[in-house]
Amino acid sequence: MTDALDEITLHGLRAFGYHGVFPHERREGQIFVVDVTLRTDTRAAAASDDLLDTVHYGEVAEAVTSLVTGEPVDLIETLAARIADALLGFAGVHEVVVTVHKPDAPITVPFDDVTLTITRRRA
Repeated sequence: MTDALDEITLHGLRAFGYHGVFPHERREGQIFVVDVTLRTDTRAAAASDDLLDTVHYGEVAEAVTSLVTGEPVDLIETLAARIADALLGFAGVHEVVVTVHKPDAPITVPFDDVTLTITRRRA
């Protein structure tokens, strides 16, 4: 694709998950917050004004939430990669940027947030 891609972004998707390397994280769980940017071509949707011609961001939100609330993983790197892989499965998505926030990470000093951001492209 030679043309610049458009972006659909969802900020602050919140879900409760049991991810982490420590037993208390797996036992008690915590809130995770996810931001995703989907790079896609929205020209067909703009011309047709038809939801079928774009990426349904409601379905994207449900897919992300399902992964956060689903099978636990040790690392947010793994969680972010699973989210990216799932979103690249949506028709028309050429690239994704996924940020996973872990605001209640087990850190012993005051902090606001821990984030990991990855970018993945369709092969």
